Amino acid sequence: MPSFALSDQEITSIMAWVTSQEGAGTAAAATGGVTAGNKDAVDGKDAADGGGAGAGKYADVLLIVLVVVLIVLVVTLVIIANLMKDVLRGRKDLDGRDVEILEQRYDWANLYKSTALRGIVGTVVALALLYAGVQSVMAVGLTQGYQPTQPIAFSHKLHAGENNINCAYCHTSVYKAKSANIPSANICMNCHSQIKTESPEIKKIYRAIERKQPVQWVRIHNLPDLAYFNHSQHTQVGGIQCQTCHGPIQNMEVVYQYSALTMGWCINCHRETPLNTKGNAYYDNLVKLHDKSNNAVPFTVSSNGGTECSKCHY
Repeated sequence: MPSFALSDQEITSIMAWVTSQEGAGTAAAATGGVTAGNKDAVDGKDAADGGGAGAGKYADVLLIVLVVVLIVLVVTLVIIANLMKDVLRGRKDLDGRDVEILEQRYDWANLYKSTALRGIVGTVVALALLYAGVQSVMAVGLTQGYQPTQPIAFSHKLHAGENNINCAYCHTSVYKAKSANIPSANICMNCHSQIKTESPEIKKIYRAIERKQPVQWVRIHNLPDLAYFNHSQHTQVGGIQCQTCHGPIQNMEVVYQYSALTMGWCINCHRETPLNTKGNAYYDNLVKLHDKSNNAVPFTVSSNGGTECSKCHY
C-alpha cells in the first residue's frame, strides 16, 4: 500500500497539475473513461442496446391504445344508435311494423348462451394462458434487472460518474484478460487510506484487511459455463465500451444487470456491429472476399464468423 505522506511542495505540484488538466477530457475518453465528451455517445448507445426491451414496452402501449380506441368506438356507436331511435320515435309517419322494430329489445341472455361466443372467449383465454406460459418458460435462467445488496455500499455513480475514475483502474484486467477482475482491498485503500477513512462503509474494508479476508462481493453478471466470453477480446481488440453491455454504469448507485446477456442478444450484436479493419492487414483478404460477394452489407463480426457455434461453445 503506497504512502501518502506528501510534503507541501509535492501537494502544491499535484494541485498545479490537476488545475492544468481541467477540461482535458479527451485523453480520458481515449482510454475508455466516462467523460462529459463521450457521455452523449454512451447514452445513445445505451438507447440502441435497450431497443429490444423498449420494443416490448411499445407493443404493450400499442395494445392499450387499440383497446381504448375500440371501447371509444363501441360507445360512440351505441350513442349514435340511441340518438337515431329518439329521432325515429318522434316521427308520425311510421307504421306498425316500423314501430315494432324500433321498440324491440335484444335478449342479451341469448348472446351469453351462444356457443360461438363461448368458443371465442375460451379460445382467447387459452391463447392468453399459452402466451403467458411460453413467456415464463423463455425467462427461465434470465436475470436481467438483478440488483443484489452488496456487503459494502459502493457507488459507481460517485466513483465512475462524478469522480470520473476509469473502469480499468479498479478492474485492472479488463483490457488484458478473459475476466474483469474484482478489485482487491489494496486498490480501494490507494485512496481511502487518506480519504473518508472514518466512513462506516470504508471501515468494512479495514476490517476485511485486518481479518485477511476478501470482501464477499455478490456477483451480478453471470454467463453459463457452456458459453465462452473474453473481456479483452471485446474491450482491447474490439474497442467495445463497458457501457455497451453493462449499461450506464456511471449513473448507478447500486449496480444491476442492464442487458439480457442471452445468446440471441449476443448474436444480434455480432450481426450489427461492424469491424474496424483499417490498418490491420489480417482482414485485407477477408474484406475483399466479403465486398466481392456482398458489397451492400457492411463487414460485421458475423461476416468474420462471429455467429458460428464454435466461437462461443467449444
